[in-house]
Amino acid sequence: MEPTSHTPEQVSLDSLRRHRAELRESMSALEAALAAPAAEAKAHWADRVDTALAGLSADFAVHVEITEGPDGLYQELLAASPRLTQAVSLLTKEHGEISGLLDDVRSAVRAPDSDVDLMRDEGTRLLGRLVRHRQRGSDLVYEAYEFDIGGDT
Repeated sequence: MEPTSHTPEQVSLDSLRRHRAELRESMSALEAALAAPAAEAKAHWADRVDTALAGLSADFAVHVEITEGPDGLYQELLAASPRLTQAVSLLTKEHGEISGLLDDVRSAVRAPDSDVDLMRDEGTRLLGRLVRHRQRGSDLVYEAYEFDIGGDT
């Protein structure tokens, strides 16, 4: 069997695809935690949601580093396709907004008097923002490379 060679672009996109799957798993964990029954065990529910948020926060921080870092995806995209500057700027701005939402929801769910319905609404809103952000990221990569990084992963 002959060894296969991969271009740096392929390696980068493969890494991005793997990370997208990890981020999606964290999002699914938060969705499951938010949907869990809370009526008789609010403290347990809040702990489960906080744990899911912690995992999602960590994975999102890695996402930001992979995309915005000095050798990150956005630098690579802009070098290859300067016309994508506006799309990259939008995604970068969203990183700050989503990070702020993550922090806000984590703080709120840790509050002793937090309202479960309100926390579910805020968590669902956060998940919606992440879904839309991931869609825009996929569109950006496709526009730059005409390569689908996978919407399901």
